Amino acid sequence: MAATVTASTLSSVSSLSIHTKHRLSLSKPIRSFSLYSKSTQFISLSSRSTAITRAQSSDIDTTFFDTVNPEDDIVFDPPSPPEDFVPPPYFDEGPMETEEEIAAAYEELYGPAYSGESYLGSDVYVMDSKVKKTTGFGSKGKKEKIRDGFEERVVQVRRVTKVVKGGKQLHFRAIVVVGDKQGQVGVGVGKAKEVIAAVQKSAVNARRNIVTVPMTKYLTFPHRSEGDYGAAKVMLRPASPGTGVIAGGAVRIVLEMAGVENALGKQLRSKNALNNARATVVAVQKMKQFQDVARERGIPMEELWK
Repeated sequence: MAATVTASTLSSVSSLSIHTKHRLSLSKPIRSFSLYSKSTQFISLSSRSTAITRAQSSDIDTTFFDTVNPEDDIVFDPPSPPEDFVPPPYFDEGPMETEEEIAAAYEELYGPAYSGESYLGSDVYVMDSKVKKTTGFGSKGKKEKIRDGFEERVVQVRRVTKVVKGGKQLHFRAIVVVGDKQGQVGVGVGKAKEVIAAVQKSAVNARRNIVTVPMTKYLTFPHRSEGDYGAAKVMLRPASPGTGVIAGGAVRIVLEMAGVENALGKQLRSKNALNNARATVVAVQKMKQFQDVARERGIPMEELWK
């Protein structure tokens, strides 16, 4: 009978502790049965943090505010400047900077690409009015034609495809030859989704690869030469005045843009337009003027033909 009463008493106490967690968590008998919940732990932690904050706030010295009335108007009294103090001039009072000074400042910060100068005829990344982008609503960016004395000639435009995960991407590849017809010529290639953009990119690439063609007073080569590029091989021969440019394909375009009027050219191997154009440039770079050879050997030009 006593065991039955004890069991009923424990069950009633446990049910009471479930319904009244906060009250019984502070009593000693409930702690002996370990029936306190997480809320009692939270209460004990919050009480500890309050005690800590009170202890820290009591250490702060607040005697400075005893003599200050918060309702009074506080006047700002800055310290007086020293005797030899000279105030700096305002930004708007100085003289206006010239364009040369602005260009020199940009060159000092970002390098010579922003100074308005061109390298190898490339005026794409300079602060110059030669290249301007005209943008508008619903229209793509366009560039004005660069006026640097070089003429452009399109050699070939072909469609090229690239196989990707979703299918094929169609692009256009353009080969362009630029030259001033005074001994300067360059070959470039570029790819884009539109023909006009591909031609512009290849023209910029050609201006970055300008070479000088050695010529005589009769606008022909000083001597014969051959050039290889890939599977293409090109043979160049000088010609007498009045002969004209006897060549075909990309070789003829390169020679005409360079200003050569009397020459013979022949494509010996591949018929690829890009390789033949670059092989022509290689053959031209192998040529030397007679005066340069005489200077290297240290002899007069008359002794070259002895």
